[in-house]
Amino acid sequence: MSDAGNGRYGTGPFPHNLDESSQSESSLDESSLDEYGRGDPSRDGVLRGEASRGRRAWGESSRHVPSQGGLSRGQVVVIAGEPVSGKAGTRLIPPFTASEAAALAAAALQDTLRAVARVPVARRVLALDGAPGPWLPRGFTVLPQRGDGPDERLAAALDDAHRLLPGPVVLIGTDTPQVTPDMLGYALSLLSAYDAVFGPATDGGFWLLGLRAPDPALLLGVPTPEPATGEAQLRRLGEAGLSVALMPRLTDVDTAADAFAVAAQAPRSLFAATLARMSALR
Repeated sequence: MSDAGNGRYGTGPFPHNLDESSQSESSLDESSLDEYGRGDPSRDGVLRGEASRGRRAWGESSRHVPSQGGLSRGQVVVIAGEPVSGKAGTRLIPPFTASEAAALAAAALQDTLRAVARVPVARRVLALDGAPGPWLPRGFTVLPQRGDGPDERLAAALDDAHRLLPGPVVLIGTDTPQVTPDMLGYALSLLSAYDAVFGPATDGGFWLLGLRAPDPALLLGVPTPEPATGEAQLRRLGEAGLSVALMPRLTDVDTAADAFAVAAQAPRSLFAATLARMSALR
């Protein structure tokens, strides 16, 4: 017998200008957010949790979240593919060419790795489909991806990292080059107070998943990628009875419009600079 109501949802304090929910609608619509948890920006710059149907609305003062100074026992895992033309960034083709899409994917990958490199953690892992290149910073453990479907690869990346170094793990992809070290550090710190941390994406998926005790069963079978992937993954965490902290909603780079929107949000990123050079040549 499963019941999503067994899970507990909430958000911790985080700057509201990183929540993009006001800029784009997600398939995690109002009804599903009411059921599985919601974080809304408040005037004081704090995201406060809210859940309906009698569930406790975890807010800033509901749990003690320690400072990010205690992150040394956790790790951040980046799951990515080698940025090869014809394989990387294919959702951007057209209007971009295959080589342009790969260049944008490479820039997003480098921005993500640079952000992770600045988080004070015990280990930084790259779960890679392909071969590492000169874009890989020092200090990363590279693990090959395992599995067939996206759910299997995500589950394996979390499980492999956890087996090598037991402890909390935060997993992200590379479609959100606007991610910052502070966001990642805060997500990891939440795992000292919550069982899981979840970062919804505006396209209905998710950009971050953190687990205090990774278990492949929490991901296997979740349909990915689909418009309701985020809702399905959040429901799975709830059915397992986990307490879940919500991160701000971010935009994944899935389309050309997404690319320009994300570049505007992170104007100093390599991704923004790469996109600007391409636009200037057109």
